[in-house]
Amino acid sequence: MKVTNGEKEQLSTAIDRMNEGLDVFIQLYNESEIDEPLIQFEDETAELVKQARQLYGQEKLNKKLNAIIKQILSISLSEEEQDE
Repeated sequence: MKVTNGEKEQLSTAIDRMNEGLDVFIQLYNESEIDEPLIQFEDETAELVKQARQLYGQEKLNKKLNAIIKQILSISLSEEEQDE
């Protein structure tokens, strides 16, 4: 394939950009982690969460669930420490 000096420069620039883009993808891949859920909901619980999300909206549901979980875990952890 015959190209002019200008075309050769454009091809070189395009290859450089492709290599930079590939490097970014490789970096993203190397930094990626497996997304493991913190908790496995039973089917019934998952359905209740979906209903609550529709009723309250995601943000309000997040606040409610976070408050409940913090409360339960703080009590549970306190009881465990007292038992030791």
